[in-house]
Parts: sequence; C-alpha cells; structure tokens
Amino acid sequence: MTKETALAAAATLVAAAFTFSTLDRWLARRRRHEAAWTLALAMFTVASASLWVAAVVGWSEPTFRVFYLFGAILNVPWLALGTVELLGGPRWGRPCAAGLALLSAFAAGVMAVTPFVGPIVADELPEGSQVLGPLARILAAVSSGGAALVIIGGALWSAWRVLRGRRRGVAGATAAPGRLAVGNLLIAAGTLVLSASGTLNARLGAETAFAVTLATGVTVLFVGFLVATSGSSASGPSSPSGAPGAPYRSARRSTLPATPFGRASTTRTDVGHL
Repeated sequence: MTKETALAAAATLVAAAFTFSTLDRWLARRRRHEAAWTLALAMFTVASASLWVAAVVGWSEPTFRVFYLFGAILNVPWLALGTVELLGGPRWGRPCAAGLALLSAFAAGVMAVTPFVGPIVADELPEGSQVLGPLARILAAVSSGGAALVIIGGALWSAWRVLRGRRRGVAGATAAPGRLAVGNLLIAAGTLVLSASGTLNARLGAETAFAVTLATGVTVLFVGFLVATSGSSASGPSSPSGAPGAPYRSARRSTLPATPFGRASTTRTDVGHL
C-alpha cells in the first residue's frame, strides 16, 4: 500500500466515523444544523473515498467528477448551511436550505454532462483548470468561496457577541455564548485547513496534501461541532416562545409523558438559559 493510498483510506474512515456520529446526534435530537453538518460530512466522506479509489486504481473521468462535485463544489456550502441554521434558526435556514438544494441539483447536472477539455492522467490528481470547462470551475469558486465567507463571518459574529458581553443565546443554539463562539471558530479553522491543500501541494504532492488536509480539517470541524452544540442542556429543547435566552420550564403538565409509575413529576425545573 502506497503512502497516498494509506492517507486517503485514513481520511475516508475519519470522515465516515464523524458522519455517523453526527447522524446519530441528529437522529436523537432532530436539530436542523446537525442535519446540514451530517450531509456536509457525508460529502467529505464521498470525496475522500473517490480519492482512495483513485489512489488504488488510478484517476478516471467518473472518479474525478465525483471528487470535484463533492470535494470542491458542494461540501463547504452544506457546512455553511449548518452555521446559518445554528446562528439564525429556521427563519434564515429554511430559505438557504431550499436555495442550496437547487444549487446542488444544478451542480450535479453540470458535473454529470460537462465535457473534459484535457486528458486525465491515471497516476496524477487532475487540476480543474486543466481538465474542466469554465462553468464547473466557476461553480466551485463561487460556492466554496462564498460559503467559506459565511462560516468565517459566523465565527467572527459569535466572538463579537461574547466580547460585547451579550449573554443571550441565538436562535437554535444549545451552548452558552462562549462555547458557541469557540465552536464556530473551530469550524472556521477546519474550513481553512481544508483549503490549505494547494499550499501543501508543492511539499507533499497533490494527492497526499488532499488526504492530509481532509483528515485534519474534518477532525477540527467535528470538534467544533461538538463544542458549538453542547453546553447548558443535554437534551432540553429551546424556549417555547422562540425568544433567545428564555428559560424552558420542563414541567408543562400538558406535555408530560406517562411513565410506568404514573404521570411524570410536575416539579418545576429550569433547564437554563441558552
């Protein structure tokens, strides 16, 4: 097994493990930002897997189409959707999700039919500028570049809230403002790591650089996810009124479930501020 194959396999396994972990969190809590992050990590997994396949059997047009679609065009926008859902809630998240779904369908169609303008060398990672037409490359630049700005902007906004001493949470958030800021900064850092593969190409080679940055970047992202979505409540929902920071009274008689020992206790407890 070559170094490139081992690194690509490691990146794929790391991304897959984090995908299933985030999927489990979404299934347990059904929070929209975790659904977006799960899709983003799944796309990182597919991109890593295509890199792994290419390291074993060589690059081909179908392999590169998959790698470019999920590794260069779509994954960062879905990651950014998680940031929008976390900080802005459904009010901002729903229209962004609808627009991103349309963009994803359009990008998939483009990558399915776009002609190659240069040959694919089996033992060398192709560069989009050498083998793809302008439309696919524009999609990659605009979608990934714009999404990265959203992620970095969300991280800076979270940090600014903490520096200004605003103790109230934000719509959809479950962590205290400080943890939310740190989590978003880690997500932004992971995004920057993922974009550093071009810098490492000259030192490590293209395939090695992509495998290293994928494994490292996804790991940093996952830590950011955990920090941003953990904190004051392990499972308590947000305020029924939708007002950020409002305490949730878990003892609402009308919604208390029955237990084997009768109706659950109606003692008032506050989960706390978001």
